[in-house]
Amino acid sequence: MFGELLRRLTQPEPQQLPETDARLALAALLVRIARSDGDYAEGEVALIDRILAERYALTPFETPQLRARAEALEAEAPDTVRFTRAIKDAVPYEDRESVVEALWAVVLEDGERDQEETSLLRLVANLLGVNDRDSALARQRVERRGA
Repeated sequence: MFGELLRRLTQPEPQQLPETDARLALAALLVRIARSDGDYAEGEVALIDRILAERYALTPFETPQLRARAEALEAEAPDTVRFTRAIKDAVPYEDRESVVEALWAVVLEDGERDQEETSLLRLVANLLGVNDRDSALARQRVERRGA
């Protein structure tokens, strides 16, 4: 189903993704972080929907459709390292930095910093080219707003 997008993401020199593919790939990262602790909770799903709706100005009908497609893509995507590195090469830095902030919101959604989620987020931020300082600042912004 997502073969063409995955092929483009994992080719040696990924090209800039079209907007619809970029939003799907970035949504899949949100899902991957949420699933990483083995508990894909309703609160995380609701937060992912809210992030996607706000980020992409989606309707209440479009939002769960995008998330469902992202869930399927995340399940089919290769290992996090190749998937994330490909996104780094295909998505502008500003978008990647804001994605790290959204990822922190998902990690902190339940009020706990699960070790598996935090470790994966640090790896993803690094692979996206977002440095530790910017990632920490993103986490602090999320904590100040209360996730």
